[in-house]
Amino acid sequence: MAGRGHPLLWRLAQTIPVIVGVVVISFVLTRALPGDPAVQFAGLAATPESIAQVREALGLDKPLIQQFLIYCGALLQGDLGRSVVTGQPVVTDLAMRLPASLELTLSALLLACLVAIPLGLLAAVHQGSWIDQLCRVVVTAGVSLPTFFTGILLIYVFYYLLGWAPSPLGRLDFIYFDPPRVTGFHLIDTLIDGDTETFFGALRQIALPAITLALFTLAPIARMTRAAMLGALSSDYIRTARAAGLSPSKVLFGYAFRNALLPVVTTLGMVFSFVLGANVLVEKVFAWPGIGSYAVEALVQSDYAAVQGFVLAMALLFVLLNLLIDLSYALIDPRIGFSAK
Repeated sequence: MAGRGHPLLWRLAQTIPVIVGVVVISFVLTRALPGDPAVQFAGLAATPESIAQVREALGLDKPLIQQFLIYCGALLQGDLGRSVVTGQPVVTDLAMRLPASLELTLSALLLACLVAIPLGLLAAVHQGSWIDQLCRVVVTAGVSLPTFFTGILLIYVFYYLLGWAPSPLGRLDFIYFDPPRVTGFHLIDTLIDGDTETFFGALRQIALPAITLALFTLAPIARMTRAAMLGALSSDYIRTARAAGLSPSKVLFGYAFRNALLPVVTTLGMVFSFVLGANVLVEKVFAWPGIGSYAVEALVQSDYAAVQGFVLAMALLFVLLNLLIDLSYALIDPRIGFSAK
């Protein structure tokens, strides 16, 4: 194949039809939304004449094909349009809000992995024991409890009753100033700035929403880790390794766990993609200024440009994540070449 010499470029080329499909589908679906953004933008006291002027200014009076071509031309120039709600370019809104969602999602995913992977591993090694039963309980509770209920419960216990947590109002309490923006991640930017006091303030602020998301995300990770480890431990190569006299730790971590990592990494990618786009309930409960709440507000207001920008940003992140997963496969198991993808 022509792409064998440059597997990464070939893999990137394969994503182009996906991006094109996302652009077309998001454009068509946003135009099917109820409501008229021209009416929203013009205000409650607008006259039909002023609404018509706004519609003309927004380009909504043109045929759909022409609107789509204008939108595609702007995309090629890096212009996602201007939000009707905020009045700012959508690129600016996404750049301001996306780091908040990424920081929350990555923190929750890291916390979930620290609990779920060891729990799933121990449940597989000690199948049928109390650890295995605990894993089943955690998995069942994680998928059964809605995130908004878990978030409200944690706020009630740790903020209202115990007073241990700060007020659930955004990324930083009002007594702190935002750190100089470098990465957009408060936990990283405060360390770069050398402001440990604000760092711990940001850490306390993100603790409850991260725990809320982690309780939801650890269920599929723990379940997949347990299932993958059970499959690996019952395989022929593990029996051969044990018969060869290798140490239990070498058999468990050097062979079984390494081979079980492939489906676990796939699950991590799927969970990350899902949570990043679906953490809107947690963002609403904790007043977290992320991309999920931004998308919901745009949907309510029929803000075409903002909705399309959100969908496109999620698609690009998903494509990038799939590339990273493909690369991680080759790192975990060198027998799996990236060019084979």
